[in-house]
Amino acid sequence: MNRRLFQRAGALGLFVMLALAPWGLRAQTAEAPDQLIRRLSNEVLDTIKADKDVQAGDVRKVMGFVDSKIMPHVNFTRMTASAVGRNWRQATPEQQKRLQEEFKTLLVRTYAGALSQVRDQTVSVKPLRAAATDTEVTVRSEVIGRGEPIELDYRMEQTPGGWRIYDLNVLGVWLVETYRTQFAQEISARGIDGLIASLVERNKSAASGRKG
Repeated sequence: MNRRLFQRAGALGLFVMLALAPWGLRAQTAEAPDQLIRRLSNEVLDTIKADKDVQAGDVRKVMGFVDSKIMPHVNFTRMTASAVGRNWRQATPEQQKRLQEEFKTLLVRTYAGALSQVRDQTVSVKPLRAAATDTEVTVRSEVIGRGEPIELDYRMEQTPGGWRIYDLNVLGVWLVETYRTQFAQEISARGIDGLIASLVERNKSAASGRKG
């Protein structure tokens, strides 16, 4: 898989989640998930194109967006638990907290560096294939720009607080499944604390500009 395309599409996905935040409190919104993604994707692209700091991959600014707007409207506990897999239940509350913190930092830093790639892309959202009573859906879309379209899908769940995103698919690869394989190998070799230490090191390397 082309790593640059993955990061570029991931950046778009991250900012779609950002745009979803103001609407997340509509627990029983009449707007279908695919309609919501379609409308807000355009707002996301406008935001990226208009903000030079975001385009430059300003990590601190992106982190601020995540903390204040994205995290309240993403089931990040479910996302992290799914990535850690069966070992999540063996982790202490403190370890679970650390895993969520470091995993969030890892994802944000990964996508922050890709924001500068966003220029003239558009997003095409496919009609939703789901029943009106479904509480979990997959919204499928494509990022259209130069070259081949980039597949970008979202797994979403409806909660009392509104729709929440808990997984992202780029080019046929689901984010949670990708990290689950990596995390399982790390835990098998070094345990939960070893995984946390590895994530801390990777985030420090990214922060200092070194490749980890």
